[in-house]
Amino acid sequence: MPYRYILFYKPYDVLTQFTDNSSETKRSTLKDYIPIPNIYAVGRLDRDSEGLLLLTDDGQMQHRLSDPSFAHPRTYWVQVERIPDANAIAALQTGVTIQDYRTRSAKVQLLLEEPPLPPREPPIRFRKNVPTAWLEMTLTEGRNRQVRRMTAAVGFPTLRLVRCAIGHLRLEGLKPGEWRELTQADFRF
Repeated sequence: MPYRYILFYKPYDVLTQFTDNSSETKRSTLKDYIPIPNIYAVGRLDRDSEGLLLLTDDGQMQHRLSDPSFAHPRTYWVQVERIPDANAIAALQTGVTIQDYRTRSAKVQLLLEEPPLPPREPPIRFRKNVPTAWLEMTLTEGRNRQVRRMTAAVGFPTLRLVRCAIGHLRLEGLKPGEWRELTQADFRF
């Protein structure tokens, strides 16, 4: 039986797992969106993050895409509080220290326009006197809450975080909560 590969646009406030074993009130999981058994997320997106998630039953591929030694790129659109200056962008590009760890260098650019995303529900906090900006960040590692910690370390807290690409796979064509199966043409890792 061939392996399955699923692209999913994870909405905000959805856990990147199929079951919720917490004692809190019921939270949305992948099971609420994807009715395919025996597939697992490649990597994670925090509950308060959105965007592209790859799921598969191919353990080797899951390892290859998750293991930092393979340096597989993941790209994020990051809305931050205030407008980052050149020094903050340069620091993000060369790596910053978070929790006694120095991040790898990253591709970071200030976007001139807001990315083509649907509004988030609930919306981010809005402060009339504090502008926001969007960054595009491509990382080859993925530590817990790394993007949020990186932008905070340079003085620009993250307000909204959306993974828009995993390698060459893009978010385009999917809406929050939608998924599609990869075709052979999609698959060139």
